Order: sequence, then structure tokens, then C-alpha cells
Amino acid sequence: MSEMSLQARIQAARQQALELKRQCNEIRQQKLTGYMGEAAGRKNFSPILQKLMSRRQLKGHFGKVYAMHWAGDSQQLVSASQDGKLIVWNGQTQNKIHAIPLRSSWVMTCAYSTDGNFVACGGLDNICSIYTLAQPNMMRPTRELAAHDGYLSCCRFVDNAQILTSSGDSTCILWNVETADDVKSFADHSGDVMSVAMSSTDPNMFVSGSCDATAKVWDLRSGQCTHTFEGHESDINSVAFFPGSHAIGTGSDDSTCRIFDTRCYGEVNRFDNERFVHGITSVAFSSSGRLLFAGHDDFMCNAWDTVKTYDEMDDAFMRLAGHENRVSCLGVAPDGMAVCTGSWDTFLRIFA
Repeated sequence: MSEMSLQARIQAARQQALELKRQCNEIRQQKLTGYMGEAAGRKNFSPILQKLMSRRQLKGHFGKVYAMHWAGDSQQLVSASQDGKLIVWNGQTQNKIHAIPLRSSWVMTCAYSTDGNFVACGGLDNICSIYTLAQPNMMRPTRELAAHDGYLSCCRFVDNAQILTSSGDSTCILWNVETADDVKSFADHSGDVMSVAMSSTDPNMFVSGSCDATAKVWDLRSGQCTHTFEGHESDINSVAFFPGSHAIGTGSDDSTCRIFDTRCYGEVNRFDNERFVHGITSVAFSSSGRLLFAGHDDFMCNAWDTVKTYDEMDDAFMRLAGHENRVSCLGVAPDGMAVCTGSWDTFLRIFA
């Protein structure tokens, strides 16, 4: 085959790829029939009357709180701090159940297992450390999962036997907890992966958010990306599934939160305000999906009404105040009765 013939085939393939991309964009626009608020306006949703108040303050860390995660019973939660401690709390009594010393104080994430028997954490040591809460001596982790070439940014248990991690090496890895083997790697991002979230309805689906300003939905079985959502103008720091798992919420350094729908393959709502110029560290939906909570660098946690259109919103529906430094993490309890925020002021607050 002559060089001229080869160049012609390459050019034809490029043109075909561009045409396919144009057709995909046309189909997306056809499916994207409007924003959530426009559809909600035709349903006459009732206004939200209840306001959340700070009910508990968890004191015990002596360094910046970087991560927290609720247990499945909605009573216990785990938090990770730069003081080198992993603390398991009873959120109702405010008592500390366990205080686990870590080998590395540069921790960035923590997670509670679905059955409540394990907690996991990781950070700048590039390792996911798993601790068994029932063992008498928790000075050493039960398992150490090492395969990432960058810092560990997030970890979430898929079930009692598997855990998913994301890293600054631009990949996510699915692990077997018992054997400490990496089962599958997910590599399609072009920047640090900052957050992952598991679907509550489909155990084979998860979403990731990255510094490449995209959020991707993945299939655990095939290891392939099924959806890629663009629109943010800076790093995506946090992702969460909307109840029902047909949509995802994202929070970014561009000071916006957005909702993307997997069925129409596009953005269906956006939340920001010209007064909010600080980055968003974490997001989570209420159990009904009516509220989207967002932790900010400006010491506040905003709650947005997801059924309002962007044009209608001149401010967040609710502002959860009380922290004196950056809100670094937040989570809604599985029963939907409370939201917990963690901050660089060393405290955690529970709102209900």
C-alpha cells in the first residue's frame, strides 16, 4: 500500500469519526428536552417547609477533618483527620466507639463497609488500609491494598467482599478485600480521579469525577465507561448518584453543582450564584432527591432545591452554618434523617 493511499484512508477515517460524533450530539440534543425545573413546574411541587438545624457537634479530632462516611445503620459514622486518627462515632450519643491510629497522617478518604464490620482509609501513602472493627487490636490494618501509583483520593465498599478506590494516577481499581488482589482497573480519565460513588440500585454501576472536568459512569463487569458528562470548567471534586441512579450530581472548583441525566445523556440542572465564588468540596442528595447538599470552601454547606430552574434560583434554598473553616466533606445518613458535615476546624456537625 502506497503512502498516499494510507493517508487517504486515515483522512477518510477521521471524517467518519467526526460524522459519528455529530450524529451522537444530535441524538443527545433530541433527548435533552428541558431542565428538571421546567418539568417540575408542570407538576406543582409543594414548597419545602422544614429547615435543618445543627443538632450535634462531634469533638475529638485535633487536626483538619478530611473525610467522613455513614454506616448502614445511620447511627455510626467514621471520620478521618490529619491528626492521624480514624474515629468511629455514635452520631446520636456523640461518643467515640473506636479511635484508630494511622501510620500516615496524610489521609484523604474513609469508608464504612455495608455490614459495618470494616472501615477503610487512604491518602498520600497510595495505599487503601482496611481495619476490622471486631478485632481487639486495631493498631495494624487487616488488609493493605497497594497498586495505585498516586495518592488515594476516595474509597467506597461495593459490598462486604469488594472495595473501589480512586487515585491521583487517573485510575479507579476494584479490589477483592479478602485476597487484597486488584480485580479490575478503570482507566479512561486524563486527570486525577477525585471521587467515586456507587449506585444504590445497580451494584454493577459507579460514577467517578476527575480533574479533567468530566464525570464518567462505569460498568463494573466490563470495566468500560458507559457515559461521559462534560460541562464543568474546572476540577470535579465530588460526585453522587441521584436516588434511583438515573442521574448524578457533581461539585466542582468552578463553584457550580450540576445534575446530569444518564437517559438523556446531558445536563438537566445547574446550581450556582455569582456570590458563591468558592470551590465545592463535596455533594450529596437527600433521600428523596429534592435537596442537593454542597460543601464549600467558604465554611458553608448549601442546600439547593433540585426542582427549581437555574433562572429561578437567586440563592440556595438553605445554608447550614456553624463551621469556622473549610467544609471538606459531607454525607446524608442512609435513612435520610440527618446530614453530617466535616471541616478543617477539626469538628463534625450533624444537622437534622
